Amino acid sequence: MAHDKHSYNFNKLRKRLRRQVGSAILDYNMIEAGDRIMVCLSGGKDSYTLLDMLLGLQKSAPIDFELCAVNLDQKQPDFPAEVLPAYLTALDVPFEVIERDTYAVVKRVIPEGKTTCGLCSRLRRGTLYGYAQQHGFTKIALGHHRDDMIETLFLNLFYGGKLKAMPPKLRSDDGQNMLIRPLAYCKEKDIQRYAEAREFPIIPCNLCGSQPNLQRQAIKQMLQTWDKQFPGRSETIFAAMQNVAPSQLADTALFDFSGLTLARSTPEAAAGQDAMLAQQRWLDEAIDPGFDLTASLVAPVLPTSPAPQPVVFAPSARSSVV
Repeated sequence: MAHDKHSYNFNKLRKRLRRQVGSAILDYNMIEAGDRIMVCLSGGKDSYTLLDMLLGLQKSAPIDFELCAVNLDQKQPDFPAEVLPAYLTALDVPFEVIERDTYAVVKRVIPEGKTTCGLCSRLRRGTLYGYAQQHGFTKIALGHHRDDMIETLFLNLFYGGKLKAMPPKLRSDDGQNMLIRPLAYCKEKDIQRYAEAREFPIIPCNLCGSQPNLQRQAIKQMLQTWDKQFPGRSETIFAAMQNVAPSQLADTALFDFSGLTLARSTPEAAAGQDAMLAQQRWLDEAIDPGFDLTASLVAPVLPTSPAPQPVVFAPSARSSVV
């Protein structure tokens, strides 16, 4: 009975993740017919889940596209280089392992005790971009999920003074590569549960050394606290990322504030005024048929002074005609 319940819950989880991945791909046109997709596989729960979801969708998709798993071996100490090739070979998935000693570069450049993630990320991105371009991959699939995107929003907001996050789809600055994030709608906790159920051979992500005071970790803890106190807050934040109103912010590069003018005399403004008055007439009749508020809006009646009264001087008792 317990096994049946576990199987049922797992199937629900898998269907939810597949639905969310499919929706993200459709909403942002991430995958097109004939695409050659380079799936970046680090050995963590996110990239394993990404590859698993894409392999499943590839079998049922109405279009043909290729998948190739690519791992970047950065020569970190104790990195188990045999794990990923063995896993991918068993799945019969095409793969490549790129060997670049970026670990030595980071250790040489970054002082001891300082955060290495920024430089490491740039070196890794540059290597993967170059490889994708050289080998004709049309898309680079990354394993970032919804929580990563929200955390990046607050990282840029709190520490960078910018209102930006991770987009579900991104063209590189030089226009030579296209990044996609099919897990954009997926929650990290769902991915964690899925990875545990699937028993992926996870490679530890702390091989470069423990750095507990990272800014991202502080943001993650803040969001987790919010979700405990205010359930659904992360969903609301992500919805806001999809519902941006540039005219309600203050970026002059996104909205022409200096060019704003009144539109009272245009045909569009007149049509809008007519619609407003028609609605107001309906409200007048519904509230008080005897009171026409519309007329007061069109030609407001100004208060008038009371008519002057004639002044009558009564003769005083002392005055008399002699």
